Amino acid sequence: MTNYVLFGLFAMTLLGIAKYHKYALPIALTGLCCVLVARLSLTDFSLGHHLAHEWKTIVNLGGLLLGFAVLANYFERSHLPEKLTEWLPGGMLGAFSLLVLVAVMSSVLDNIAAALIGGSAAITLFKRKVHIGYLAAIVAASNAGGAGSVVGDTTTTMIWIAGVSPLDVAEASIGAAVAVAFFGLFAASQQHKLQPLVRGGGHHEAVDIVSVGIVLLILVGAIATNLLLEFPAAGVWGAILIGALLRKPDVKVLPPAAIGALFLLSLVMSASMMPVEELPPASPVTACGLGVVSAFFDNIPLTALAIKQGGYDWGFLAFCVGYGGSMLWFGSSAGVAISGLFPEAKSAKNWLVNGWHVAVGYFLGFAAMLLLLGWHPHAPHKKGEPGTGGDAHVEAPAETPKQAPSGH
Repeated sequence: MTNYVLFGLFAMTLLGIAKYHKYALPIALTGLCCVLVARLSLTDFSLGHHLAHEWKTIVNLGGLLLGFAVLANYFERSHLPEKLTEWLPGGMLGAFSLLVLVAVMSSVLDNIAAALIGGSAAITLFKRKVHIGYLAAIVAASNAGGAGSVVGDTTTTMIWIAGVSPLDVAEASIGAAVAVAFFGLFAASQQHKLQPLVRGGGHHEAVDIVSVGIVLLILVGAIATNLLLEFPAAGVWGAILIGALLRKPDVKVLPPAAIGALFLLSLVMSASMMPVEELPPASPVTACGLGVVSAFFDNIPLTALAIKQGGYDWGFLAFCVGYGGSMLWFGSSAGVAISGLFPEAKSAKNWLVNGWHVAVGYFLGFAAMLLLLGWHPHAPHKKGEPGTGGDAHVEAPAETPKQAPSGH
């Protein structure tokens, strides 16, 4: 009965956000309070122990959302987006090319950063008249690009830390490429009909190399501290402080980014208190279902459970949990970040109706991987808690051989 109460409260929170998106933050905070009260009163739950386990995720996610908002502003002020109007082709091809560029950037950067850079560029390229379907595509491109890279998304980094070879994760790039090719064409058409790409006339201000350098410094800081400390937010803010010596950051971008960060963290904390101790047996259907669930439910605990359970084809898992959250605006941190730039994106109905191609692209990408690669489950890689550091015992090397195909 307790489990039904907790899941019911979480489901009511999500439904409330979907229906009354203008009040998303109050609903998310109210839902968090209700879940916390239910947990404390109905179960043997220690808030202190829970926070001791979750604090790093909370600080990292909040720090990245705020830090990358500053990064996006530096990028916009650098006048590089105006240069893109000269470099990118015109028409639908230009809109499609920007989505491909976002996906490529996300494979080497964090997906939040790639989405915000893409959103900042779209503000200039399309005179701020950006179709919601195209906004959904920017988020999907950033999540798809990060799905095949162990430095492109928190979930893929977790899989890597658990001992999985980056080559196994890279298989997700096949599904990502199919998905981007599909939704990219439809989203580019939507955007072109609403507002074609405005070509540059060669009269733009010169690119501010210092601002571009600060953007690169922030990204390098995030990647370096992620690999060395598993704490990318520290590198982001360290780089921002250094960059402030050369170009003052615009602090006006922080309040709206803080609202988005608080909203997402409320959902993450609520999701982390759900009694999800196990998943169904690993299979292609389970993996595909995890991607759909991750649009509603934080993908970090889902990924941790999947790693602990084992028996997944890690390329499929990386694609599903990395891309699946794109199907709703609050389903991924990249979507929440984009909604900070474009408040009109905060509508689950409009996101689903106009961004239908993102959901279809997910299933097409999954089907392409199943047909081209087949389902090859791996053995578990670690004992103990996955993705929490390097002190757990590794049962097998990263190159653990795949088992025989399961018939697909």
